[in-house]
Amino acid sequence: MYITTSKGRGVIYIGVTANLSERMWKHKHGVTEGMVKKYQVNQLVHYEWFETMEEAMSREQQIRDWNHAWKNELVTSNNPYWKDLSHELW
Repeated sequence: MYITTSKGRGVIYIGVTANLSERMWKHKHGVTEGMVKKYQVNQLVHYEWFETMEEAMSREQQIRDWNHAWKNELVTSNNPYWKDLSHELW
């Protein structure tokens, strides 16, 4: 499960993938259509690992249901300056 944002923390995107490195490459290179490409949501600011896809999808849905302030607090508590963490993947 991962959270990306556009520059300036404008738009938050929450997703799930089995291969975060590959998914972030797609985000960064504009390969992913839709919201990700339209709003350039390509800064990885939070991610969590799970044993199963079901667990990851459950966590994703939980966070999607949160209000914006809670999402911001989750990111800030682990990444206070909202740095792009994608370098940790390569």
